[in-house]
Amino acid sequence: MLPLSDSALSNDDRHALLVRARQAIVEIVLHRRIADFPPAAGRLAAPGSAFVTVHCFSKLRGCIGRTDPSLPLAETVVQCAISAALHDPRFAPLDPADIPSLEIEISVLSEMAPISPLAIEPGKHGLVVIQGTRRGLLLPQVAVEHHWSADRFLAETCKKAGLDGDACLDPETKILAFTADVFSETELPPA
Repeated sequence: MLPLSDSALSNDDRHALLVRARQAIVEIVLHRRIADFPPAAGRLAAPGSAFVTVHCFSKLRGCIGRTDPSLPLAETVVQCAISAALHDPRFAPLDPADIPSLEIEISVLSEMAPISPLAIEPGKHGLVVIQGTRRGLLLPQVAVEHHWSADRFLAETCKKAGLDGDACLDPETKILAFTADVFSETELPPA
């Protein structure tokens, strides 16, 4: 089992991250400016990796993350929120009409560690596949949403890296796993 790095987030920390993500998106989309936040404290000031997923009308509109834990977690979430709202190349940037239907989900990632294909647990592990300069990452919730087996999840992560689905059999391919603390505005009770 891969532990979450450092300590798990409290509900107050989760709320604070969701508030920052929403405020960052609203400020950039409605007012074209970067929100000004007070310095983060505690766990939110510690370095952290995260992904922010944005939905509008329950449809995916962006998902961007940082796996390098070089920034404070709060700053990572703000940067990812802005990027998910405006810079995911798969989608048009959010516009003011999207804000009322905006739903935010945050995935705070643990450290990554090598994993055997036989140890992969869909829904528990997220995966990263690396071969040369190619890299693909899928969050743990993706396997659950698509009802994928461990083998299919690994194959889809290979495809995300631009590799064949069986690239994991190549000894040059690295397979890393992580866990994630996943929470959203719709699932977290009010503070």
